[in-house]
Amino acid sequence: MTYTDILSLSWRNIKGNKLRTAITVIIIALGIFSLILIITAIQAASNSLTSSFSTMGSNAFSIRFRERNVNFGHRTRANTVKVNKRSLNNRKSNMGIPISYEEAIAFRNRFEFPGAIVGVGLRGPAGIVVNNSRKKTNPEVNMYGGDENYLELNGYNINYGRNFSQTEIQSGINVCMIGYAVATELFGDKKEKAIDALVSVDHIPYRVVAVLSDKGSSAFFNTSKIVITPYNNVRRLFANQNSTYNIAVKVDNVQKINVAIGEATSIFRPIRKLSVKDADNFYIDKSDSIAESLLTNLGFLEKGTIGIAFITLIGAAIGLMNIMLVAVNERTKEIGLSKALGATRSSIRAQFLFESILISLMGALAGIISGVLLGNMVAVLLKTGFVIPWPWVIAGIFVCFVVGLFAGLYPALKASKLDPIVALRYE
Repeated sequence: MTYTDILSLSWRNIKGNKLRTAITVIIIALGIFSLILIITAIQAASNSLTSSFSTMGSNAFSIRFRERNVNFGHRTRANTVKVNKRSLNNRKSNMGIPISYEEAIAFRNRFEFPGAIVGVGLRGPAGIVVNNSRKKTNPEVNMYGGDENYLELNGYNINYGRNFSQTEIQSGINVCMIGYAVATELFGDKKEKAIDALVSVDHIPYRVVAVLSDKGSSAFFNTSKIVITPYNNVRRLFANQNSTYNIAVKVDNVQKINVAIGEATSIFRPIRKLSVKDADNFYIDKSDSIAESLLTNLGFLEKGTIGIAFITLIGAAIGLMNIMLVAVNERTKEIGLSKALGATRSSIRAQFLFESILISLMGALAGIISGVLLGNMVAVLLKTGFVIPWPWVIAGIFVCFVVGLFAGLYPALKASKLDPIVALRYE
């Protein structure tokens, strides 16, 4: 018998036991399905996170009083930080103390790196309502205070209107820029009518000076549901003694970023009243550091999924081996007849190996297709492109091939060693 004849015979035997084959395929498909589903969803989430956080570009960094933490779904009334006074008294430096207005302004005035721009920002209240005389938003708008450089440093562009003037920034009057999503909810398709209109931001009247362009959004962050006002306005109306200012810096060349960070550190240390022996009590992070941190956390989920899929495939291999052993017992007489007609041990062995491998690959195909399709539902929700994790697809096919090979090896060897006379008399 040629290998083509053996493969054809194996396929006929598989089709002849549809129920048993279907059950085995489902068991194998579940392991591959869980792996491909989670990997596809993770890649879609990774793409969304990268686009959400890569707002400033690779040539920018920010200065904060501590490492930034991101809590999904957590809303705070203002950007305040609780400081443990007892622990602060036990420290020689002012580690843990938020960056004050005076420190932020002092840094902006002293930092004169060639080709760099500096912006000062202050987080306002989160989860607020913005409304005009006719409509209002859901309580999911975030407020930020910034200066004339805030838009460029955070990747925003003006669709209608203008930027803040120096007078507005210094005085902190009630003027604001609204995000694209906010303008859409309040003014519909006529967003240009928002310019010079009065809106209520958390029950405080503001005059709109600009509508920002749509920056995109994800399931994690909607960067268009924002209100930006001069930082002195947030300082005047919402800040308290625990409010911390954020300093953003952008250089004109990515190759200068490390030099700029070094100079920023040397300038900010004296402003924070640090001696030569004191460690830094502020944190400098690049614009993509949050995305990298979150992607690392998603990597742990990926590893856990691989473990679950591996355990599932072990169970599937045991089940497949058991089914192939049952098939050997059921077809003992058929094996004896084949040997009596001249079938060799290798052809009998190949027949059962092909059956096992084909069943396993069918499970891989079913698991991959269903995993990719359902996993891309996450991509649709996150508004990212269609994702196919090709390395994992290839790995899944290879693993299932190996599973089918090893699961069918013992039953195939057992079938090939049957004595034809005994097999023909088997009932």
